[in-house]
Amino acid sequence: MGATRRRRLGPWLLVVLAATLWAAPAGAERDPAPHPGARDRGCRPQPLVTSRYAYAAYVRTTARAYRRPGRSPIARFRSRNQNGADMVFGVLGAVRGANCRPVWYRVQLPTKPNGITGYVRARDVRLRIVRSRIVVDLSNRQVSLYRSGRRVVTATVAVGTASTPTPLGRYYVNQRLIPGNPYGPFGVGAIGISAFSEVLTGWTQGGPVAIHGTNQPHLLGRAVSNGCIRVHNNAIRRMFRLARSGTPVLIRR
Repeated sequence: MGATRRRRLGPWLLVVLAATLWAAPAGAERDPAPHPGARDRGCRPQPLVTSRYAYAAYVRTTARAYRRPGRSPIARFRSRNQNGADMVFGVLGAVRGANCRPVWYRVQLPTKPNGITGYVRARDVRLRIVRSRIVVDLSNRQVSLYRSGRRVVTATVAVGTASTPTPLGRYYVNQRLIPGNPYGPFGVGAIGISAFSEVLTGWTQGGPVAIHGTNQPHLLGRAVSNGCIRVHNNAIRRMFRLARSGTPVLIRR
């Protein structure tokens, strides 16, 4: 979020849906995930989150999230979010049936409060593998993007002020957006994450946090934003291509 408080998303208008300059490498979005319920010797299921890969769960039609499998519903989600992007959850684990295949997935949810998790039925989502990971270091004012465990992008960032801090925690990329004005405060692209400002409660859509470009690169390296992570437009271009929906995001001091 930029330094000037806004009650509308402004230039965040066009959701990235087609193969364009911004698209991921050819075929990347269509890569099938190895089935996380596949058996090996002794019926030991593979881990769902490692330093080299993770999984994203895309809602097929609708999905209901529960605090516990089948009990205490939290929310209902459609296949698209309010910006028209695919509704995606970050997968943390699975509850498996007698045949070792997942019946429920434990997932991160793109809602408040920050860090909320729930369970969704495996039949209501389809999984895709994600080989990217993002780490934001607030103290060093640096963002790093890893691909299959190898760091491929490092950039200086601007972060939230003391009164509008960037929220710490573990999140995931839940949408990727192209601003309507590439010369505006969000720069040429925005990677939305499942975090929200914990102080700007009156903002549209609850004050979502993003990693986005900037039209003020001279402010990079400083604590000047309303909670978002600003990077140089050249860096956001590279990150946008690599950070698919579902990419884990760690924000730390």
